[in-house]
Amino acid sequence: MLPTEPQPVTVLGIDEVRRGKPHWTWDEQAGSWTTTTDRWHVGFCDLTGGQGLLAQVEGRTTAAVTGWLLQRTPAWREQIQAVAIDMCTVFKAAIRQVLPHALLVVDHFHVVQLANRAVTEVRRRVTLTQRGRRGRGSDPEWRLRNRLTCSAARMSGQHVDRLAVTLQALPAAIGAPILAAWNAKEDLLDLLALARTRPDREHVHRLLHRVYTRCAPSDLPELHRLATPIETWWPQIHAFLTTGITNAGSEGTNRVIKTVARDAYGFRTPKISAYAPAPPPPTTTADTSTPPNFEDPRWIPAWRTATSPSPRDEPGE
Repeated sequence: MLPTEPQPVTVLGIDEVRRGKPHWTWDEQAGSWTTTTDRWHVGFCDLTGGQGLLAQVEGRTTAAVTGWLLQRTPAWREQIQAVAIDMCTVFKAAIRQVLPHALLVVDHFHVVQLANRAVTEVRRRVTLTQRGRRGRGSDPEWRLRNRLTCSAARMSGQHVDRLAVTLQALPAAIGAPILAAWNAKEDLLDLLALARTRPDREHVHRLLHRVYTRCAPSDLPELHRLATPIETWWPQIHAFLTTGITNAGSEGTNRVIKTVARDAYGFRTPKISAYAPAPPPPTTTADTSTPPNFEDPRWIPAWRTATSPSPRDEPGE
């Protein structure tokens, strides 16, 4: 059970999670379907104070986020110094409306996810274009699919060299685009690795320029799509580099919510599916009579008596 009024929070985390299924009803006046139950819920978490999940509201809209924040007192909102979100314009608009003084931070997990998705899309596209089919186990680039999305800093030098040699040995139409996308992803990871190291401004912008230089002259549309959100959300990404604040607390809370929902096996409505209370203790005196004696002839089956044959004595048994 969540508290009705949470304690003051310094760093707030906001993230969405899917719960259940949506429901609609037909509006006769508007002549359209309206949503009565939204499957998306927004959770508010305390990332530094140890309170965990503060609240969860239905709907993934600006009104849902601002509505819960406006229910808190002005003094409670003033104590929030930073808010961690993913790259969601809904959350960004809500924070700028209600908490204009708070520092907005984008979690690096979603930035890395975009980079890995770009590499995977390039690999799938060139395989389908050049080979005329999807990737198979006999394709070298398909066997490298997991290693391509792994950080080079976490791999040994031998594995990195083998990956580069394998891609260079492929036909240029296949290996060159994949290698270019992988290099762009690694440049972005090098930039994000500066978090919590107190980097100077010149070093940060040098690595950022290297990322843009890798993506801009390339003819890969996947790299252009990767550079666009980085440019749009760069102030919030730079805030992550300087503060090191992540939204891992919200992501972990969502994982717990999904785990509980799977373990519930269909539990949907607390009023309907709640466990029944334990039955009250009996008020009558317990029966202390002697239990039946199963050796008594009255309890012996008929086939065990001497006058009736045993089923084992039947012919053919």
